[in-house]
Amino acid sequence: MSSRRVFTGELVYTVGVPKLWTQTVEAHRHEVRQAIMDTTSALVSEQGLRSVTMSEIAEKTGIGRATLYKYFPDVESILHAWHQRHVDAHIEHLTQVRDRATTPGERLETVLAAHALHIHETRSRHETELAALVHHGEHVAHAQRQLKDFIVALITDAAETDSVRNDAAPGELAEFCIHAVGAALDLASKAAVQRLVHVTLDALQPRASRRG
Repeated sequence: MSSRRVFTGELVYTVGVPKLWTQTVEAHRHEVRQAIMDTTSALVSEQGLRSVTMSEIAEKTGIGRATLYKYFPDVESILHAWHQRHVDAHIEHLTQVRDRATTPGERLETVLAAHALHIHETRSRHETELAALVHHGEHVAHAQRQLKDFIVALITDAAETDSVRNDAAPGELAEFCIHAVGAALDLASKAAVQRLVHVTLDALQPRASRRG
């Protein structure tokens, strides 16, 4: 149980705040934050970044402007948070994909396939002003580090079972994988994406076990 201080005259009482009430408040704040991000991304997609104001976001979200500023200082910070939410969801999806595979080699393959497909399916977003805004800056560098660290761990595990080549550092191989499957952005079909993943995996194979 948390507590809050109640002032009555010169006396100060510490009143217990039920944990359920605290959780309800936090849940409400989370919902408001999510609503702000969803509203902002929709407005920017429809009207363009320069046409969207904090006042309009507050109105469309159904909150006061003062309340909005308690969550975010400006439109760009809202969009950066929106982007990070998508990154977190993608990493969570890759984690679930990884955990369904059984061997280190299979985990690497399924994760690269899932990541490439994600890039392919969201390719249209890269041509919008919204995407141009969120795909730069330190928050993007942080997202890229998250993905790289995830892939590095998979490659390291696969290397221990001789499933990938060991003549390059895991970090170098991870960079190669990320850039290689990034080409899925411009591919025309899921079949082409699958072929791209296979080519990428072939390049990771130890020389003695390259696919024919």
